[in-house]
Amino acid sequence: MNLSLTHETPLQDDVRELVRALNAYLTPLSPPEFQFQMTVEQMAETATTLFVLRNDKGEALGMGALKVHDKEMGEVKRMFTTPAVRGTGAGKMILEKVESLAREKGLKTLMLETGATKGFEPAWRVYERGGFSVRGPFLDYPESPYSRFYEKQL
Repeated sequence: MNLSLTHETPLQDDVRELVRALNAYLTPLSPPEFQFQMTVEQMAETATTLFVLRNDKGEALGMGALKVHDKEMGEVKRMFTTPAVRGTGAGKMILEKVESLAREKGLKTLMLETGATKGFEPAWRVYERGGFSVRGPFLDYPESPYSRFYEKQL
């Protein structure tokens, strides 16, 4: 399967469907007050760059975004792959693209928040294999048993 990864607007029906699928996966894993889900409208703001993974038929199969917080720090947001490409390295491909953009922008640190409960193990593997280390909360994220935080120095 040939996959391509490009910068796209989140304001597309198939990207909205990816976001719905991601939210449907996440919703039962943590209480609502510990879920920090960006909407497609928030993802369309200028501080955020979204990458969409597509197959050779043009179907959206995954996504990941970089949100720049300041001149030194960016955050990985909305990482997701559909079951069709899980285990193929698609998550690694998306994470590498987000990191590459962060480096191009001269950021020094890349952070992320993900879940800390059963069901998030595949995400942890992608981040840890990508060189991210577990850390404490950052920005305005609260400390909780439902969140795991990661960081990578660039």
